[in-house]
Amino acid sequence: MTGTILTPGSRRGAETMEKAARGRSLWDDAQRRLLRNRAAVGGMIVLGLLVLAAIIGPFFTPYAYDQINKDHVWAPPLTQGHLLGADSLGRDLLARLLTGLRVSLAIGLVATSVSLVIGVVWGAVAGYLGGRIDEIMMRVVDVLYSLPFIFFVILLMVTFGSNIILIFVAIGAVEWLTMSRIVRGQTLSLKHKEFVEAARAAGLGDGGIIAKHIIPNLLGPVVVYVTLTIPAVILAESFLSFLGLGVQPPMASLGTLIANGAQDMELAWWLLVFPSLTMVVTLMSFNFIGDGLRDAIDPKDR
Repeated sequence: MTGTILTPGSRRGAETMEKAARGRSLWDDAQRRLLRNRAAVGGMIVLGLLVLAAIIGPFFTPYAYDQINKDHVWAPPLTQGHLLGADSLGRDLLARLLTGLRVSLAIGLVATSVSLVIGVVWGAVAGYLGGRIDEIMMRVVDVLYSLPFIFFVILLMVTFGSNIILIFVAIGAVEWLTMSRIVRGQTLSLKHKEFVEAARAAGLGDGGIIAKHIIPNLLGPVVVYVTLTIPAVILAESFLSFLGLGVQPPMASLGTLIANGAQDMELAWWLLVFPSLTMVVTLMSFNFIGDGLRDAIDPKDR
């Protein structure tokens, strides 16, 4: 019988290949698939530039976002030191646009984080425990779904007053409902898997199983849904701003800028065009990233 003699070099090569094959996880594969998606990579680059502009941009504008200059009323773009023009009070549109982008991204991030925490915990507990507890918890979700979103927001603002923190709470308190349903459905398919049964046989309690086994295995669909929830939250804030229930002046958001620009578009087209373009680019970036993550994580595409 003949055998293959491994030299030290070939042995090291075989060990390296074995480690590489063993270390390749589903997340590594998803990352490679995501980076091959040009639309998703482009969305990440554009979104990164927008976030950077929103964070540091307001510090480099020649005017403050709330600085009123009566001599610069309706100043067109590229005149009187205003790169994107000025509004009806002479306030610099670029400064207000960067501040509005910062506020809109903050609302999207914070409200989505609120919905993420509540929705994941609620859906995972309901799906894992099942039975009467599941029925009660999901009927609560159904009741909240039946309440009109705008009615809920108006009720909160009448009760507690209008402020930006309340907008975070109002939007986050509604967006978690869909998240909980998605997580519940995924939990129902995971609760009878072998690794959950093994953890249960080892004596791990329900709370430990949910925290250590169920929720970590939900990260794929949750991450995808988060990237699609942020633009939905930004649009929800814009809808509230059109109704006068969003961010209050002199603070600005993309929604308030678009609402004000729509009122003055016949006199100053730039007040509507530039905020609208920024909104479109921001939402498209999130959508491209969400679609790329969905394609990368979806096991049917592997």
